Amino acid sequence: MSNVVLKAAGIRKNYRSGDKTLAVLHGVDFSVAAGETVSIRGESGSGKSTLLNIVAGLDRPDAGELFWAGEAAHQLSLSELTARRGKFLGMVFQSYYLIPEIDALANVLMSARLIGKVGAAEKARALELLKRVGLGERSHHLPAHLSGGERQRVAVARALMNRPKLILADEPTGNLDERTGDEVIELLLGVCAEQDTALVLVTHNPAHAKKTSRQLVLKTGQMVHG
Repeated sequence: MSNVVLKAAGIRKNYRSGDKTLAVLHGVDFSVAAGETVSIRGESGSGKSTLLNIVAGLDRPDAGELFWAGEAAHQLSLSELTARRGKFLGMVFQSYYLIPEIDALANVLMSARLIGKVGAAEKARALELLKRVGLGERSHHLPAHLSGGERQRVAVARALMNRPKLILADEPTGNLDERTGDEVIELLLGVCAEQDTALVLVTHNPAHAKKTSRQLVLKTGQMVHG
């Protein structure tokens, strides 16, 4: 696979529960090419969110290798991971994680602030992204004044703010009704295609999974084709 933006090889993760060890990931292998959309499904407790946290550099694997656009992320220090993450990837979560005290525009700009780059060009991009997700006229609304679907649209814009190579979306429709969830998935796929951004979508919804270019399933701690 050429132009690989993400590669996970032999990822293993265990958790301690009292005097027992719970093996969650048993040598997970998968890659994602530039601009590719990949879905990952699996039963509850199969380790989907654990895997996404490891891929994002938010958690460390017990064994295995992780590469971000060819860079050995598993060898980076926590401070190095934090510095690289903001430019390399964006994340969309089930619970939005917007800052309630600031408006939609400021929430989108938070991604730029985290890498120390907020100027006229960034503000213009944030506004353009809000227009793209259908919220151009609501840029100065607080999250409390937005619907769940609108909050998730802000989260999508925020994830794209720094022109990342990869978007990780963890059950992004979990708090939305079916119609709004479908709209958010279509939006996410559309803007990733426009930006040539790769997408890894963790979802329990088989209909949403089928909209991606490749479907994977996490089963008994290993990755299989969907």
